[in-house]
Amino acid sequence: MPRDTSAPDTPNPLRSLTLEQLRRRTSMKWRTYPEDVLPLWVAEMDVPLAEPVVRAVQEALALGDTGYPAGTAYAEALAGFAAGRWGWDGLAVERTAIVPDVMLGIVEMLKLVSGPGDPVVVNSPVYPPFYGFVENMGRKVVEAPLGADGRIDLAVLEDTFGRLRGDAGRPAYLLCSPHNPTGAVHTADELASVAALARTYGVRVVADEIHAPITAAGATFVPYLAVPGAESGLSLMSASKAWNLAGLKAAVAVAGPEAADDLARLPEEVGHGPSHVGVIAHTAALRDGGVWLDALLGGLDDNRRLLAALLAEHLPAVRHEPSQATYLAWLDCRALDLDGDPADVFLERGRVALTSGIPFGTGGSGFVRLNLATSPELITEGVRRMAAAVG
Repeated sequence: MPRDTSAPDTPNPLRSLTLEQLRRRTSMKWRTYPEDVLPLWVAEMDVPLAEPVVRAVQEALALGDTGYPAGTAYAEALAGFAAGRWGWDGLAVERTAIVPDVMLGIVEMLKLVSGPGDPVVVNSPVYPPFYGFVENMGRKVVEAPLGADGRIDLAVLEDTFGRLRGDAGRPAYLLCSPHNPTGAVHTADELASVAALARTYGVRVVADEIHAPITAAGATFVPYLAVPGAESGLSLMSASKAWNLAGLKAAVAVAGPEAADDLARLPEEVGHGPSHVGVIAHTAALRDGGVWLDALLGGLDDNRRLLAALLAEHLPAVRHEPSQATYLAWLDCRALDLDGDPADVFLERGRVALTSGIPFGTGGSGFVRLNLATSPELITEGVRRMAAAVG
């Protein structure tokens, strides 16, 4: 479904807060570095919350509705959002479960379909917690690096799956869709090929689709479970990234038809982990936050164009392909020929905090990730500081 343009006067939330207001926040983005550092790193957005979310949370607090989560309202809101935004009516509420957040949900899904010591394939460079969470649960991370274009290399993926087939155990594939950090939106054909390979080689797919609502103009997100052959897949979805709700913990695990029995084995206590207030907030976002989301998406499109222009003018050696999704930009700084990690150079000399590419695994060295979910003024200042750091 195209974006809702029926409310053109809806303000761009990325232009709503001043730097002084933002520095009053006490979350990780704004308290990790000294005040002279401009933080353009961790995935928090510099926005006020959508009014429907604020209203739902305030009503819950006024009622003292702060107990344990229950019911299927979150999954129902997600199903409605998926049908309206992506034209996908296959999200069956009876094949869902609420989980504490996407990464803890991934851990629980991997426990259902793999065992200790089993391999979990990832497409590097990829979201760093994929490594830490998978290894901490006793699985082995196996990299199938992305292609030079920042997309899934199906030949590499097949070779990786093939090398695992002879091993004992139950291999899994942790799919990042849309991909973080490159922002690639996987096409229906790519995902169908992934599903076919997984079925051929006996690999179970768990998809992290947390960035699904955040697509650039002209890009269309395709849910993994919507493609042929993905019936045994498991997906994790959330309103967290799109509505800036990381501090209100809640996510939904979704099973394909052939994975329903796996999801049914999820321990009951996992469903006690999400915040009830978080569930209320996420439900309100998905159900009533569409106009706010469209205003955000328009602002992010503007910021993508702004960043491209600023880099071309001030840092032409930095290679950058505007992302199809997420609010993150993946910057190739290798041509700068810096002595050390570019993120360290930009922080120490420019006082701008970016995310180092090194923890993203193979292919991340020499890159930095920049958070675009802020005002145009702060993006402009960030690039100015980066240029000064290497000038």
